[in-house]
Amino acid sequence: MPSRRGPHRYAPRMTSFLEDLGLTRVEQNLLITVAVIIALVLIRWIVSIILRRRIEDAETRYRSQKWVAYLLTTVGFVVIIDLWLGGIDGVLAWLGIVSAGVAIALTDVLRNLAGWLFIITRRPFKVGDRVEIRGVAGDVVDVRAFRFTVLEIRNWVAGDQSTGRLVHIPNGQVFNDALSNFTEGFSLLWDEVHVLVTFESDWELAERLVLEAVVEAAPDPAEGKMANQIREAANDYYIRYKHLDPTTYITVRDSGVEISGRYLVPVRDRRGIDDAIWRGVLAAFATTDAVELAYPTVRTYLPDALRVDRMGG
Repeated sequence: MPSRRGPHRYAPRMTSFLEDLGLTRVEQNLLITVAVIIALVLIRWIVSIILRRRIEDAETRYRSQKWVAYLLTTVGFVVIIDLWLGGIDGVLAWLGIVSAGVAIALTDVLRNLAGWLFIITRRPFKVGDRVEIRGVAGDVVDVRAFRFTVLEIRNWVAGDQSTGRLVHIPNGQVFNDALSNFTEGFSLLWDEVHVLVTFESDWELAERLVLEAVVEAAPDPAEGKMANQIREAANDYYIRYKHLDPTTYITVRDSGVEISGRYLVPVRDRRGIDDAIWRGVLAAFATTDAVELAYPTVRTYLPDALRVDRMGG
């Protein structure tokens, strides 16, 4: 008894109907392929509607829709390949013929697919993380088979705030370039504010005022969510910070004494906390005449008093 291949395996009644219409095997396969694609698209659409109605959390809903799309795409690929090539033997034979050409012609495509598998299995980042790769930084908003998308930060905007641009990055870049994840494990950053005062200023008073402004504006690392993040990061990574409280450092520059306030800050709060610190520093300096902000200056030292020589007369 001959084995059923192609459309006979999946829809013998449909095949019989199509044969009665006088269609060739290729025409039958084309019609069934279109029907399978339409059916899978409708199923995905219906499932998406159900997920939107039953899942309120945006991240969970997004992930569920992604996995449904991956599953239906895999099913459709297997069914259509088996339809045209007649089972696993045909698939293997076909792969053996074209694999060499595909490996050369689609090197970047295969690398991007491998990068996608690496991203979804090893999870160097996930949707919602803030990452930087090859000079592009932003929040990951989508991951697909060939590229992932970030909502860009920096560029012409200061303070790690969003530019509003979507940047599409090939998945294969995770193998070629260093990937920085701002939020994985330890979602806190060390940030600094640099205040330059004149040499004539009371730099010790200025240091106290800067530290007070930093302590007032920066979150306390020993309390609340930040403390939990620090403990969790210490369990997963060899992160051993001994001093987490805000502190200051003194450096002498060409135009004055630089006071650097150093503090921990949540990744997405840098701009707001920096603004609050500077407001506190400026308000504190305005209350005293002993401290003045410095700016680039040029000083000339003359070892002798100026003398004016009158020539002639």
